[in-house]
Amino acid sequence: MATFSVKDIAIKGISCCVPKDVERNIDLDILTQEEIQKFIEVTGVEERRIATKEICTSDLCCEAAEKLIKDLNWQKEEIEILVFVSQTGDYILPVSAAILQERLGLATSCIAFDVPLGCSGYVYGLSILTSMMKTSGIKKGLLLAGDTISKIISKTDKSTLPLFGDAGSATALEFSDGAEFSFDLGSDGSGYKTIIVPDGGSRNRINNDSLQIQTIEKGIERTSCDLVLDGMDVFSFGITQGPKTVNKLITEFEIDKDQIDYFVFHQANMMMNKMIAKKLKLPAEKVPYSLKNFGNTSSATIPLTIVSELKEAILNKTSNIVMCGFGVGLSWGTMLAKDCKIESLELIEL
Repeated sequence: MATFSVKDIAIKGISCCVPKDVERNIDLDILTQEEIQKFIEVTGVEERRIATKEICTSDLCCEAAEKLIKDLNWQKEEIEILVFVSQTGDYILPVSAAILQERLGLATSCIAFDVPLGCSGYVYGLSILTSMMKTSGIKKGLLLAGDTISKIISKTDKSTLPLFGDAGSATALEFSDGAEFSFDLGSDGSGYKTIIVPDGGSRNRINNDSLQIQTIEKGIERTSCDLVLDGMDVFSFGITQGPKTVNKLITEFEIDKDQIDYFVFHQANMMMNKMIAKKLKLPAEKVPYSLKNFGNTSSATIPLTIVSELKEAILNKTSNIVMCGFGVGLSWGTMLAKDCKIESLELIEL
């Protein structure tokens, strides 16, 4: 079952937190000026927010959650589930969600666990959280999603460094009679090497060779503990699977595409995203982008695009929003938040 719907759970608010430090692609010395201009033209990424050594993904998500809880005037003891979606948790173990439960002062009866997904993670996280809330009768829950990918990227890899930024998000979900989410989820593990950090897990433990710098080609040097991204395969996957999953959702749930107010895609790169929108014949004004100022922030791109680009348009208004994420795994997830009325949308810095 790849498609399903969950009723009576709604998004009440979204808060995002980005690091204060800005890194401009035009200032990078690993690319020539000609390469930088071409990169910006293709990807749309001009600058990114980069976490300091002391700031982890959990710190960004924690700040976002504190802001959101305060703005919604929620009582912390009312929050009964917390899901943390990230590939850059504090430790290999324990799960960061347990640490966040304590840091946020949530009750020990609060369910808390991690989901180690990336670009599709926000949609997957919402599907997990809403399903568990619906079946258990939980009234309030938090989805924390984000990554500090800059910590696992080589500073001498021009194929990844200029693309990725850091961000964390918090999304508040609450029981709401009549609300509805519809989902289409999927995965294709045959492409697992397309986006991978080879060493550091159980398959390839860190060894004496793991931190040796390898020259892949001119301008691309990295270790086996750094992120490897096969750009061409990712591009091919995105422009194929992105439209397919959106069309499947629309067909399965007989959705009138004209009634959708916004299509918020994972911010992969501008050329890919515009090609997906073109294939789906979407009006440009319904497809927001946050790539220019934040780059690809993994599982935070969808909430970050909503708070940075759509706040004035959707705050306290009823909207139909399609969200679509795709990437590492390979995996994908698309959802419709029907008649969504969000009461709080904030972007803060740490």
